[in-house]
Amino acid sequence: MKIETRSIEYIPANERHGKAKGLFSVWFAANMHITTLVTGALCVTFGLNLFWSVVAIIVGNLSGAIFMASHSAQGPKLGIPQMIQSRAQFGVIGAVIPLLLVVFMYLGFFASSGLLGAQVLSSTLNINLTLSIIILNIITFIVTMIGHDLIHKMQKYLTWVFFIVFVIATFIVFKLPVPAGSWSPANFNFGTFMLAVSVVATWQISFAPYVADYSRYLPVDTSYSKTFWYTYAGSVLGTGWMMLLGVFLTTAIPGFLNHTGANLAHQFGSFSFIMFAVILLGQLSINVFNLYGAFMSTVTTVEPFSKIKVTPKVRFFFVFGIATIGTVLAILGQGNFLSNFINFILFISYFLIPWTAINLVDFYVLRHGEYSIKDIFDLNGKYGKVNKITAISFLASIIAEVPFMNTSLYVGPAAKAMGGADLAWILGIVVPAVLYYVLMKRKLRDMPQFSIHHVENDTSSNLN
Repeated sequence: MKIETRSIEYIPANERHGKAKGLFSVWFAANMHITTLVTGALCVTFGLNLFWSVVAIIVGNLSGAIFMASHSAQGPKLGIPQMIQSRAQFGVIGAVIPLLLVVFMYLGFFASSGLLGAQVLSSTLNINLTLSIIILNIITFIVTMIGHDLIHKMQKYLTWVFFIVFVIATFIVFKLPVPAGSWSPANFNFGTFMLAVSVVATWQISFAPYVADYSRYLPVDTSYSKTFWYTYAGSVLGTGWMMLLGVFLTTAIPGFLNHTGANLAHQFGSFSFIMFAVILLGQLSINVFNLYGAFMSTVTTVEPFSKIKVTPKVRFFFVFGIATIGTVLAILGQGNFLSNFINFILFISYFLIPWTAINLVDFYVLRHGEYSIKDIFDLNGKYGKVNKITAISFLASIIAEVPFMNTSLYVGPAAKAMGGADLAWILGIVVPAVLYYVLMKRKLRDMPQFSIHHVENDTSSNLN
């Protein structure tokens, strides 16, 4: 299989291929790993019993995935990676702000997921943890270098592997005894419940910067509904399944999260090696996504300042450099992982959610998917260097979130008053969506509208 030659540029019609149904396996397999399981288990560590943890996972997944899957249709329509689309809202230079935040997110997930996988490899083969991190990241680097088509093919086969193994795992786990009262709807705590919903919804929304990267090669006429529903179904099913296993195992096994991978694998008894292998494949799968996304976002960040041409050699150095940084972070973060992970996943939500709200309002409500791709790559194009309206909306939404935040580093006064409920993510959707719509609608009345179909030839000639 050839190394992918495209990076952030527009994908011409003659290079488009695949079907929307392939997105189901992409997002199902992307969530079938123990990082997802650990995230679901946080519902229990926050203080919810099994009943309310399950409800929180269902509510958080069904709601959060709406925003994540809505980005999927942008890929076939625009033919460019997810984060470079932000230039149409933030401006070519202004988009650097969300891009830097997303690069930070990718590196964080790359380090945390890599560490979880390395812990399993280390305990299985009885080798040094640092060496395990390096081995897994080398494999991740190779797959990422080959790129888009190999990732799709890998996810297709992994979907079947994960489905078979985790059906068996589910039967085993559901037979475990749980403490009395675990299924009782009594003792409901609104604050803790909303904190859990926030974490679960954030997990889904945190995939928003990834989504169009894996649908941008689909034919231009791929329907919005197909890309949405195949993405939504795959992500909700994979995420919900793993998170539910997480709350069951954490409820049934004291100290389960102290050795997550090993404790899960040991449920298979003498066949534990099968689960160990599946866990490693799961961590490899999601870390390829993290590294691929980090590569795309880093190139997008530096491109306005350097006009860099991404040759295979340049691609190698970018991917290798990012993988090296992520590996160092994983090695340094071997201690106190769970606490750091909780802080991380809550922190990124406060910045990612306003971005996704602005992006979706702009695409679906204001511009109806019609953009000038040529201008997205032009520092002096119609989208400008910095969009002040977007900057104001983005900053205002973050300020509005502050009183409702609940992390171990800071708990806002509104969150305290509501018993710890974290409603910042809701404000992070509503405030920028309304503010950006009202202010930007006025500006667009005086701007000429471009259709993507009118610029394809210019895109092909200027962006390759």
